[in-house]
Amino acid sequence: MILYLHGFRSSPESFKSRLLAQVLAAQGRSDEWACPALSASPRRAVELAESLAADLQRRAGVRQSADRPRPGLTIIGSSLGGYYATWLAERLGCRAVLLNPAVHAARDLATQVGEHTSYHDNQPFVFTPAYVDELKAMEVPRITDPDRYFLVAATGDEVLDWTEMRDFYAGARQRIIEGSDHGIADFATWLPEVLAFADAPHPHAPHDE
Repeated sequence: MILYLHGFRSSPESFKSRLLAQVLAAQGRSDEWACPALSASPRRAVELAESLAADLQRRAGVRQSADRPRPGLTIIGSSLGGYYATWLAERLGCRAVLLNPAVHAARDLATQVGEHTSYHDNQPFVFTPAYVDELKAMEVPRITDPDRYFLVAATGDEVLDWTEMRDFYAGARQRIIEGSDHGIADFATWLPEVLAFADAPHPHAPHDE
């Protein structure tokens, strides 16, 4: 089960989310996938994401069997979505894949207060000072179980500092890409590794007795 969370000004139409959806559909796994359009409000965004995550976790639990434990939920988050994914993974105890994640989202997005348009449909929205406070409220001081995290960070990220990502997710599995960019234009290269991490049976996954 995979829940994908897009970044600031992005949407489910981002190329990474579309590529993931296409690959899973080709494998007959469309019912194991969710990628919501997230509100500009961080509080509302994570409320929706947590609701979808809980539903995916329930569905994953139903599919467990005593002889073949299956993977549970993995949240894949890009940029600001990576910040949300980390907060949710700490709350839910699930896996998370972070794609050039925002580590200090409140600090970084404090500079973005004002009017914006979404990348894929040019819809206008306003990012308010209250939203910065919402980001502060969900800051994770440190990850508690590095084994549940997989960081994919590009040294060529032109938006966020990849060394902050590397240091914050110390001890976690990491794929540091030399070059590339914030959007990870070569994501197709790394997609098999991402899916292998998501699909590996969780060592503590519940299963029927």
